[in-house]
Amino acid sequence: QLQLVESGGGLVQPGGSLRLSCAASGFTLDYYTIGWFRQAPGKEREGVSCINRSGRSINYADSVKGRFTISRDNAKNTVYLQMNSLKPEDTAVYYCAAKTTYCSASAGSYYCWGQGTQVTVSS
Repeated sequence: QLQLVESGGGLVQPGGSLRLSCAASGFTLDYYTIGWFRQAPGKEREGVSCINRSGRSINYADSVKGRFTISRDNAKNTVYLQMNSLKPEDTAVYYCAAKTTYCSASAGSYYCWGQGTQVTVSS
């Protein structure tokens, strides 16, 4: 009954932008810290960004800092990841995940996961 659904992925050229959405159902999103993770083929799942319940604590991986922006709209039960200046190395399946405590880059600490949305950056 807890469900997160990612959307907004697709194929973009290098330098392009996408906005990913993480929509919650079955629970109120403002109870949760939300993280974005990504996993490229053959690679470990990587923490991308995290936003806590109040929105006052926000973390970014060094690889995306300055290019990606996380935000939340609790009224819409949605967290967003705006991705600008995309690079081929950003290609991955992107997942959102929920936890009840502080931001963490550890995937194992998250309680609920979406099914992912594919982002492909290619010319």
